Amino acid sequence: MEDTPLMRELARDHARRKQLDGVEFAAPETTRVITIANQKGGVGKTSTTVNVAAALALGGLNVLVIDADPQGNTSTALNIEHHAEVASMYEVLVESAPLQDVVQDVPDMDGLLCAPATINLSGAEIELVSLVARENRLRNAIRDYLEHRDDDGLPSLDYVLIDCPPSLGLLTVNALVAAREVLIPIQAEYYALEGLSLLLNNIELIRQHLNPDLVVSSILLTMYDARTRLAAQVAQDVREHFPEQTLETTIPRSVRISEAPSYGQTVLTYDPGSSGALAYRAAAHELTIRPAP
Repeated sequence: MEDTPLMRELARDHARRKQLDGVEFAAPETTRVITIANQKGGVGKTSTTVNVAAALALGGLNVLVIDADPQGNTSTALNIEHHAEVASMYEVLVESAPLQDVVQDVPDMDGLLCAPATINLSGAEIELVSLVARENRLRNAIRDYLEHRDDDGLPSLDYVLIDCPPSLGLLTVNALVAAREVLIPIQAEYYALEGLSLLLNNIELIRQHLNPDLVVSSILLTMYDARTRLAAQVAQDVREHFPEQTLETTIPRSVRISEAPSYGQTVLTYDPGSSGALAYRAAAHELTIRPAP
């Protein structure tokens, strides 16, 4: 059989399909709170958040997605109402509303919840400046919500995934302070490592001053085009610099991944057999078998 990028991709998809068929993911001992962050826009941050969350839920786990990006793209992809009249993360962060007041069930996806973002959140960066303990508001809200679930006899959450804006304002700082782990999606292109070093410096500042438990636990290569030498070179560089954090799974450049949000779906429900869906399921599975920091 001819050894071409297409044939290798087909063989990989077939192997993944066999490996993941009917697999139930192992639940962590305690809730893992992971912020998906990258200051560079357009790297697949929101796609990674929603599709990893959906894959974890399909694997039998209970997952909450927190949309802390005023653009609300995560809420759109999960088909969650997020117009200006909907209670959202703005009320949680600025008005101290309980998280349980804004969390919604994701349609047609058992075990998956979402706390949406609305356009109101765009003003939160300014309004948070004058508030007491402004960097800790999301961490406190998550802590209180987990306690609320315990008190009400609701199933424990296995994962909380936080999507944040492509900047280092107070919304992103809140997301990094609230989490124990950071997952960084990196586009397999030339500027990837340059942006990564800046992000890691900022994460280190957060760790030193606000959240000493924070670690970069995972790096995921996205928009990977196996036909190009550049993608292979970027992947090699990232793996050499971060051998322990970089996931083996790479996310291919995929039209299906891009199309799915316009139908209010993740790629896992939009086209479950596509390369993108299988890759995100494999990435989520890899995440669950890696030890929590």
